[in-house]
Amino acid sequence: MPTALITGITGQDGLYLAELLLAKGYDVHGVIRGQNNPRRELVERLVPDVRLHNGDLTDLSSLMRALRESQPDEVYNLGAVSFVAYSWENAFVTSDVTAIGVLNLLEAVRLHCGDDPSSVRFYQASSSEMFGKVQETPQRESTLLWPRSPYGVSKVYGHYMTINYRESYGMHASSGILFNHESPRRGEEFVTRKVSKAVAAIKLGMQDELVMGNLDARRDWGFAGDYVDAMWRMLQQPEADDYVIATGETHTIEELVRVAFAHVGIDDWKRYVRQDPAFMRPAEVDELIGDASKAREVLGWEPTVRFEELVAMMVDADVAALKAGW
Repeated sequence: MPTALITGITGQDGLYLAELLLAKGYDVHGVIRGQNNPRRELVERLVPDVRLHNGDLTDLSSLMRALRESQPDEVYNLGAVSFVAYSWENAFVTSDVTAIGVLNLLEAVRLHCGDDPSSVRFYQASSSEMFGKVQETPQRESTLLWPRSPYGVSKVYGHYMTINYRESYGMHASSGILFNHESPRRGEEFVTRKVSKAVAAIKLGMQDELVMGNLDARRDWGFAGDYVDAMWRMLQQPEADDYVIATGETHTIEELVRVAFAHVGIDDWKRYVRQDPAFMRPAEVDELIGDASKAREVLGWEPTVRFEELVAMMVDADVAALKAGW
């Protein structure tokens, strides 16, 4: 039975990945920050077979302890301060966790492995936000990185540090450059979930309007459940490498809003939507679209959920949740 250790297990990716690995027969462990973490109960309910360890990406000793207690074959670093808008307000915290936290975990794994640096396989969750002011369309593994937020800059640091540990120490360390991936488990602060929940509430008469920022930004949106499969596939390869994971399709935020409203039978969506400059980014990333050719060819990976299906899935889940709570 292989063993895996996941940081960021309380997030949507961590939960989907834990489910995937458990289904494959893994012994799954998760690092969770704080004994009173409000999402611990969610993890224990959805993936009760996961063994949890208290730890923090900013605390090297806690990571060493989690590695010693779990003895993993694979480590997936999904932990981060991942809300882009938050990163401008809290650049130091974002950098400590999302950038230096990667270094801490890489170093912990290196020390844990001792004389056999590739004995534990390492996955780093890189991000399409690293491309920022895009220099090439679509974006691929070789595209110049030009981040436009403290979050993006932090992800670039972690990405290159992962490459450096692979090249310097011979670690089996891979990065997945994941484009936007969503699900009903997405946090409500993210635009996709903000839209799906608001549309559900408006349909049920519980909310009057949806307040948005930039509706013209274009994103490559996929399903988180598909993307964690790509993570696992990377660590099954004989050689570590970096891969773009994306659908290759791009949609505007306005399309997201329109499709969500249409799914609940509301065609005149504009009467419910108001734009507010307070929700505009200081430095916007206008368009992201990924070229996942390498992942298709090497990993045999393909997305299975289309954009319209993803939006419908999220809206339906929020309608059901609001009805249950109502």
